[in-house]
Amino acid sequence: MDLILWRHAEAETPEPGAPDLTRALTAKGKRHAGRVGAWLHRQLPDDVRVLSSPATRCVQTVEALGRNYKRLDALGTDSSAEAILDACGWPEHRQPALIVGHQPLLGQVVSLVLCGGKQDWRIRKAGVFWISTKGSEGLPYLKLVVGPDFIGQLR
Repeated sequence: MDLILWRHAEAETPEPGAPDLTRALTAKGKRHAGRVGAWLHRQLPDDVRVLSSPATRCVQTVEALGRNYKRLDALGTDSSAEAILDACGWPEHRQPALIVGHQPLLGQVVSLVLCGGKQDWRIRKAGVFWISTKGSEGLPYLKLVVGPDFIGQLR
């Protein structure tokens, strides 16, 4: 199974008293989401399941991908790395999953999958971690780590 983790792009500073879930992307965040979304669209397998946090900034990020997606509360800011892995069926599900979510949760998912314990690994805004378990042993390995600035240099 492939597990692709995409952190939402840069979001506005929260207004005092406004719910965190309503924060929208900045102009820079929209550019980065568009750049990464277009690149991911070309790289992702056709059968990928696209799952997003219900937060506005995640929904705006995933919409830049141009594919159907499902919002899941299990991917929200108050979730856990274990709940995210359960929600996508890691590692047994037969289809790959793209998760659009938040820090520090996505970094914790990466460290849990690759090292067996949760640590607050940093994933840059609009950054992507691609983990795979292909092979006879089924051991996870890091296939790709990329951010929005580098994607702009790829052809």
